[in-house]
Amino acid sequence: MSDEKDATRIVSAGRRPEWTQGIVNPPVWRASTILYDLVAELRARGAGDTHHKLFYGRRGTPTQWSLAEALNELEPGAEGTLLYPSGVAAVTTALLAVLEPGDELLLVDSAYDPTRNFANGLLKRMGITTRYYDPLIGAGIAELCSERTRAIFLESPGSLTFEVQDIPAIVAVAKQRGITTMIDNTWATPLLLPTIALGVDYSILACTKYIVGHSDVMLGSVTAGPGQYGRLRSMTYQLGQHTSPDDAWLGARGLRTMAVRLRQHGAAALQIARWLETRPEVARVLHPALPGCPGHALFVRDFKGASGLFSFVLNGGDEAARAALIDGLAHFGIGFSWGGYESLALPIDPQRHRSATRWEAEGPVVRLQIGLEDPDDLIADLAAGLDRFAAARG
Repeated sequence: MSDEKDATRIVSAGRRPEWTQGIVNPPVWRASTILYDLVAELRARGAGDTHHKLFYGRRGTPTQWSLAEALNELEPGAEGTLLYPSGVAAVTTALLAVLEPGDELLLVDSAYDPTRNFANGLLKRMGITTRYYDPLIGAGIAELCSERTRAIFLESPGSLTFEVQDIPAIVAVAKQRGITTMIDNTWATPLLLPTIALGVDYSILACTKYIVGHSDVMLGSVTAGPGQYGRLRSMTYQLGQHTSPDDAWLGARGLRTMAVRLRQHGAAALQIARWLETRPEVARVLHPALPGCPGHALFVRDFKGASGLFSFVLNGGDEAARAALIDGLAHFGIGFSWGGYESLALPIDPQRHRSATRWEAEGPVVRLQIGLEDPDDLIADLAAGLDRFAAARG
């Protein structure tokens, strides 16, 4: 798909006439009880497939269906998409749909910390073993697969250290062994990396980030590849996972402008990342579009572009010096999450979240979410921050 086709699809997807009823945006259909004219009608509806049919509020209304269908249309070859009340809910439901007691999960060592916590927490208590692997392992993951391996979880790039994984190589190994693959694709979204087309079985998004785009909604989604939707939907219904129509409507609102926002986020972030490379206070910049980032060649091969999240390693210094940099920033908020219109700066410590690999750095690490402000203003802000860091470092 070309960028133009993607941009068009993101505007038109999910807007069926029967859902919009002549209105540009599908209305907010709020419902718990759905009324029937006859008992026979109630019985018939419950006995059949309720997909895209009003049955009970937890099964959704056109407001939720519209967003789910739009997200599904962004992934060529996908079978279906379901919504969740958060990105973590999407991750955990996808894992529970695939894994059973006695199974083994291979989880990338650069994974989002709540994903690690779930693997080390509930999955462990259920008797499911997790083995962590080097994000740069590629086809070498075959050596880690055992008869008990049922799923491989990817995140590319990692949301702290931004290593890019060889998705096609890992998928090829998994398919040879009948292992399910799933990926946290929040950083790129399907616009920059259509993972179902690469053969991944489940593509997971924390829609809280770029889909919503305004830092005001918790939302997640899982898109299933061919033959994978049934068990995902079954587990979703068993767990009672549900997204409110108001949150789905806000997600759909954000989705319509995501292509435009991603271009701005990506261009500004790359400009700032290249500027940071010139600063003596910075030892390394971890941005997958830069040649020095691990897996850069894979990024060039597989991705259509970059988004607005990256990290940089300071040249020496300690926690106090890093705090001096961040605390005085005027245009960067200090907070978790990313993908909104505002810029954020976050102190991160990747070494605390590693099991299979060792993270070593020249100094403390800062993660930046580049928002929609003018990049020149953000550069001036960071320049002053680096001056404060240098003074505090001594």
